[in-house]
Amino acid sequence: MTSYPTDRASLERESDVEFFIASGPGGQHRNKVETGVRLVHRPSGTVVTATERRSQAANREMAFERLARRLREMQRTLPPRKPTRPTHASRQRRLETKRRVSLLKQQRSTLPDS
Repeated sequence: MTSYPTDRASLERESDVEFFIASGPGGQHRNKVETGVRLVHRPSGTVVTATERRSQAANREMAFERLARRLREMQRTLPPRKPTRPTHASRQRRLETKRRVSLLKQQRSTLPDS
């Protein structure tokens, strides 16, 4: 797995910034100015957008924060999982529950003698 820097300067250097007209509620304030921001991180191919605010600068800041968060999440290494087995008691409980449910279904499916 490759490591991507998440500081602002390198994100600006490695990302393509696009501005677009944001759709959604807001009417005339929303549909005449290109306030939506889309960032494409070239090395990873990650795409984030921000259209919540009416300010392009605020949306740009939010998009860079989202991109940094997403890259950090992608690079996070999970600890290796240890294989475990169910305990004897839990296996017994599961089998007992299955027997009980099976009996209930058998009782439900038999037709009463007329």
